[in-house]
Amino acid sequence: MNALAVAAGRLEDQAEESAVAEQYADDPGLWARDKLGVHLWSKQVQIAESVRDNRQSAVQSCHGIGKSFLAAQLVAWWLDIHPPGEARVVTTAPTGDQVKAILWSEINGAFSKAESRGRPFLGRINETDWKLGKRLIAFGRKPSDYNPHAFQGIHARYVLVILDEACGINKQFWTAARAIATGEHCRILAIGNPDDPSTEFARVCSSGRWNTIKVSAFDTPNFTGEEVPDELREMLVSHAYAEEMLLEYGEESPTYISKVLGEFPSDAEDGVVRLSKVRACCRPRDVPWLADQLAPVELGVDLGAGGDETCIRERCGVVVGREWRFRERDPKKTAARIVQAINESQAGLVKVDAIGIGWGLVGMLQEKQSQGLHRATVVGVNVSEGSTRPDRFKNLRSQIWWEIGRQLSEDQAWDMSGLEEGDRERLVSQLTAPKYTTDSAGRTVVEPKEETKKRLGRSPDNADALLLAFYSAGRPRLRFVG
Repeated sequence: MNALAVAAGRLEDQAEESAVAEQYADDPGLWARDKLGVHLWSKQVQIAESVRDNRQSAVQSCHGIGKSFLAAQLVAWWLDIHPPGEARVVTTAPTGDQVKAILWSEINGAFSKAESRGRPFLGRINETDWKLGKRLIAFGRKPSDYNPHAFQGIHARYVLVILDEACGINKQFWTAARAIATGEHCRILAIGNPDDPSTEFARVCSSGRWNTIKVSAFDTPNFTGEEVPDELREMLVSHAYAEEMLLEYGEESPTYISKVLGEFPSDAEDGVVRLSKVRACCRPRDVPWLADQLAPVELGVDLGAGGDETCIRERCGVVVGREWRFRERDPKKTAARIVQAINESQAGLVKVDAIGIGWGLVGMLQEKQSQGLHRATVVGVNVSEGSTRPDRFKNLRSQIWWEIGRQLSEDQAWDMSGLEEGDRERLVSQLTAPKYTTDSAGRTVVEPKEETKKRLGRSPDNADALLLAFYSAGRPRLRFVG
């Protein structure tokens, strides 16, 4: 073969490679299939194409659609389709685990998969950094790892910023993201579960300036019948999950609305505890609490009746602590379980719902204290009694729900950020369920527990136990200390 033919062959190969590159840039779904052997289902393709076409994309999504998996593919796609060294990717999320253990774990997986298929990406990768030579071309950080102003030093023609779990990201980091994605070819993708109506994520989703995509569980292949590989179908949100969430929280609960329907719940005008305020008490803190802010240790006990659970809730100063839940008809066994929780927590004060069988349990627990079986002071609280502020509240139940449930949330004076997700969501749903009215005297009246139970589909025992844990007549209300 002469030199002219060789040159012509090379030009033909280059033209073919260029055509393929253009096709991959235009079709991220095709790129994912060819490069990584993975299938993007229809909504994932829609999101990827939004990143391709729009400078700002916001995705409010239910659980279980493969959000982090898709975001990882988009990181790799973005770096792969642009000229080497001309693209940058910045990812952030509210916590280190969300950055490293979730999104960047998926990014590392995509990098390894491309390598195993003989189509490796350029550069090298570690837990949260992707480098090309000595140049950092992609990285993931949680907010406390960097000053948002440091973003301003990132310059490239093609910048992609991914805001993962976007509801938990503070406004200052949205501002920083916009500051480095000013160019025509730059993109921002905000993606997450829409669980807080007071956040910047909620604002941008309703602003009309971002291309907003909503994904409900009922849009996913297990509900629509869209054909996807079996191994993918098993990883997506299922009928069982949606049904469990409905039974656990109820269709009007903020948890069901956000995690199944993919919608932002709203602050109910007649709700005692406002969702946006209690959500703020669930966000991770970067500054640890001081020792004196973690005292006293106290328990609230809401006794089960008619088949309901008995719930015990711990508070350690401003921090909402552990829970104990059980069903037990025998009062002696119930008392023994409460003593066990007292000794495990080393609580100094225990407040027990004293309606019905509660007075008897209070007596039994006081007797066990006198026998040296525990050291806590045990008091009974009858929420049906009159309020200590009869000019403001109809009864003690109304006062406790308003002055503790509502006010501590408004003041961000209790911290729920350390709870497991299921426990936290149960509390949020129960705390935001009760409604209130005013009577002819202008007093606040929180609805009876039975009314809340009808609407919620279950008794708000966990929330009632929490309020008792924080309740103490005559003690000044706790204030948030930053």
